[in-house]
Amino acid sequence: MTRRRPTRSVSADDLLTTLGRLTAQARQGAELQHARVELAEALQREMLPAVLPALPGLSTAARYMPARDGLDIGGDWYDGFVLPDGALGFSVGDVQGHDVEAAAFMGQVRIGLRAAAAVALDPGEALSRANDLLLSADSSLFATCTFLRFDPVTWELESARAGHVPAVWATADGRAGIAEDEGGLPLGIAPGEKYPVTRRRLAPAGAFVLLTDGVVEGPSFPIEEGLARVARLVGAGAGADAGRLAAAVLEVAELTGHSDDAAVLVLRHDAAPDRRAARGADLD
Repeated sequence: MTRRRPTRSVSADDLLTTLGRLTAQARQGAELQHARVELAEALQREMLPAVLPALPGLSTAARYMPARDGLDIGGDWYDGFVLPDGALGFSVGDVQGHDVEAAAFMGQVRIGLRAAAAVALDPGEALSRANDLLLSADSSLFATCTFLRFDPVTWELESARAGHVPAVWATADGRAGIAEDEGGLPLGIAPGEKYPVTRRRLAPAGAFVLLTDGVVEGPSFPIEEGLARVARLVGAGAGADAGRLAAAVLEVAELTGHSDDAAVLVLRHDAAPDRRAARGADLD
């Protein structure tokens, strides 16, 4: 029988050298990941507005929860700004993907929509212009979006949807519903897309809530049940402070059973003064 030669034992110096090499590699990997997370967080902070516009009788609030996996960054956004004619523009949207590329594209969509809204006659035209602008950038990504225009003179809310989840409305007396308005394709898919406009006069006091699918859809329940949960919640709290209502709606996202990012934008409004003439369907 041939006797095997015993293998050379590893010396303490060899073990220390190997341990040092592995430690250096781990430190490099941790530093790289930390740098990527800092970049992602900086991008997210810059992409979302620090302040939302408001008016006497209209308070606004938004909440965002990043994805709980990866770089903690995604393509969901909310925005609010003053238009050249004094009306207020609001948007909520969701870009395909959950990485730095999605966040960068989200910034393009947000700024493109602001630029389009400044010269558009209504939210539908704003979405059409933004869609064509994004297609000219030749990106492989797309985004769903809802854009609102609030007129402080008529107390009228105009809205248009680009493949996005419906909004939720409620009045202060406890009535609530889901705004299943007609819409068009997501932004960045087809050139020349048209987006129908829905007009509502916010006659009674209440709330109008925009959100992304990360709030209402996941393995735990389908989007229909998620929207129904939000509608019940908003109906019960339509008279509450806008910030508290936004935080309460965002808590629904914790129940969906997935790690998607989520955004909520709340418009809490008083009743329209009687002297303002109605143009469009009242929420009453």
